[in-house]
Amino acid sequence: MLHPGFTATPLSFERHEVPGAGGEVFSIVIPTWNNLEYLKLCVRSIRENSAFRHQILLHVNDGSDGTAEWAKAEGLAFTRTPQNAGVCFACNAARALVRTPYIVYMNDDMFVLPGWDAALKEEIDLAGDAPFFISATMIEPFPTRSKPVIGGKDFGTTPQSFDEARLKREFASFPKDDWCGATRPPNVMPTWLWDLVGGYSVEFSPGLYSDPDLSAKLYTAGVRYFKGVARSRVYHFVSKSVGRIVPNRGRAQFLEKWGMAPSTFYRFFLRKGEPWEGALRTPELSGALRRRLRADAISRFFS
Repeated sequence: MLHPGFTATPLSFERHEVPGAGGEVFSIVIPTWNNLEYLKLCVRSIRENSAFRHQILLHVNDGSDGTAEWAKAEGLAFTRTPQNAGVCFACNAARALVRTPYIVYMNDDMFVLPGWDAALKEEIDLAGDAPFFISATMIEPFPTRSKPVIGGKDFGTTPQSFDEARLKREFASFPKDDWCGATRPPNVMPTWLWDLVGGYSVEFSPGLYSDPDLSAKLYTAGVRYFKGVARSRVYHFVSKSVGRIVPNRGRAQFLEKWGMAPSTFYRFFLRKGEPWEGALRTPELSGALRRRLRADAISRFFS
C-alpha cells in the first residue's frame, strides 16, 4: 500500500530571507507545524540562553495559526509549504537558507538551557578534523527507558504549565555522563557533511525513523564520532506533532533499506546510550550480532 503522501498535491515552497547580522556560529533549523506557542518558547530560549549568536531558520508547515506572520515580525528567515510537508522535506528546504559552517536540527517543542551551545561548540573543537554528529541531552517530563534521556523531570507539558524558573534552578543538578550514539535532536553536524549525505531522506516522510536513517547514512560515509553531550541540555515537551500525522512505516522502511532493524543499528553500531569512550569502532561479527541479523532478516521477509 502506498503511503498517503504519494497521493498528496505537489509541494509549493515559499522562501522568506532576512539579512545576516554576522558572526553566527550555528544555523538552527526548526520545522514547525501550527505549534506557535511552543515555537515562541523555543525561539526565546535560543535568544536568551545561548552563549553565541546563531542563525534561526524555520520551516513553516501550513502556518494557519499565524506562524509565518509572527516569524516575519520577529525577523526570522523561513521556508514554507501550504500543507504539512513533514520533517524531512522541511529540514531539506530550510537548508537552502543556511549560511554557517554548522547545522543544528531542533524540534519546535524544545526549550534550550543556559550553556547548551557553548558545550556543543567545545565538543566540536575537541573533535578536531574528525567528521562528527553530536547531540545535546534532553530532559523530559515523563519516565523513559531511553538511556540518553533524563526522564521523569516534570517542569510542565504545555506552555501554560511550564515552570521555567524552577527548571533553570535545577537542570544542571541532574546526574548524567556523556554518551554514545548521537542521533535525535537537537543535533549538530558540519554543513558540508549534511550535503555529502543529502540531509534527511524524503522516503521517510513525514518523518518516523528518519533520525536513525540519517545516522546510518553518516555511518556509511565513515563518521564514527557520534557523541551525546551531557552538559548541553534542553527541555523537551515531547511529541506535540506526531499524534497529528498519518505515520510512515518507518521501522519497516529502515529494515528494508539497511538490512537490519533500527534497534540492531542502535545497539551494535552506535552503542546508543552507553558511556562515551571515544570514536566508535566497527563492531565484530559476534554471535549476538549474527543472531540479531538473522532475526532481522526473517522479520524483513515477513514485513
